[in-house]
Amino acid sequence: MQTLIIEVAGEEEALAQAVAAIESNQLQPPRYLFHSDEALLNTLSADRFAILKALCGGNAMGIAELARRVERDRAEVHADAERLASIGLIDRTESGELLFPYAGVHLELDWRTAA
Repeated sequence: MQTLIIEVAGEEEALAQAVAAIESNQLQPPRYLFHSDEALLNTLSADRFAILKALCGGNAMGIAELARRVERDRAEVHADAERLASIGLIDRTESGELLFPYAGVHLELDWRTAA
């Protein structure tokens, strides 16, 4: 099972990464890209990150079990899980359970002062 890399990249940088991956002809780790630091931070709140951690590397599970594991209200967990599923960070099985098919997450968030 692989580690998902979550990072911030603009369209040009994302395209350059894709071209480099194709040209290298080597298997690349899975990546999830946000278009801005703010989008990443607004989407991956502490509660949503806890959902990813609870699902990480495990079997698919339903909302009730997920809410129990993250010690939160079921309705709130459902809303956060729906958001993560709607952007493709977690998957839904045919039976409606939630799945995060990665062994871990490597989060890259970097910024510098303008030159």
